[in-house]
Amino acid sequence: MAVRNVDSGKKVKEEILKEIPNAKIDVMQLDLSSMESIRKFVSEFISLGLPLNLLINNAGIMAAPFMLSQDNIEMQFATNHVGHFLLTELLLDTMKKSASESNREGRIVIISSDAHHFTYRGGIRFDKINDESGYNSIQAYGQSKLANVLHANELTRRLKEEGVDITANSLHPGSIMTNLLRFHSVINSFVSMVGRFALKNVQQGAATTCYVALHPHVKGVSGEYFMDSNLSKAGSYAADVELAKKAMGFHLQPNQPQVVC
Repeated sequence: MAVRNVDSGKKVKEEILKEIPNAKIDVMQLDLSSMESIRKFVSEFISLGLPLNLLINNAGIMAAPFMLSQDNIEMQFATNHVGHFLLTELLLDTMKKSASESNREGRIVIISSDAHHFTYRGGIRFDKINDESGYNSIQAYGQSKLANVLHANELTRRLKEEGVDITANSLHPGSIMTNLLRFHSVINSFVSMVGRFALKNVQQGAATTCYVALHPHVKGVSGEYFMDSNLSKAGSYAADVELAKKAMGFHLQPNQPQVVC
């Protein structure tokens, strides 16, 4: 379990062990908004010599006010896309080795959102990622979630070219009763009051992720978008191959840091 808050992660580990005493769980610190944290985590994970057949990219921050990560990248894009992108790139060799040695399909599951439909005009504003003057918290979130879908699609293309037995898919988990809207107190309060009647609980919200990660019906399926444990259709920008290539290796303005993975 790669978690930002290790204490919370340990509590979850204890809860899992109560239900499944034989489970083997390691809790490791990882902050997806920090490239330093990501590189440290990957170094520590690789040093353990463990196989890696399944990677679920699940971190998320939603509709936050404008702020920059410690790497000087808009926080939603940094956490929701760049962090997952870097983590995946640094772990790919381990996944390839595991798939080959275990003769088992590797799977990369990237949690997106149907909010990827509600992004800026053009899909992703690569030259204005850090533009505070034109920042819209909802569209910035949609932009980062579109990048998740594009990431899975471009990974699929590259992995197929290499002939590697690893799939990559993205999904919409649904509207779930969590604190993801904590930056919008009024909306969050309303959702907390009525959510139990209309929203998914955490277990229901995790169902599609578990399906894509583990179900035999998804074997060999790659570059797809799922919702409610079924294939679904992503937005029109998600099919843009050139946009996907840029999302996998974009460069910011010269006076801002270059993302190199």
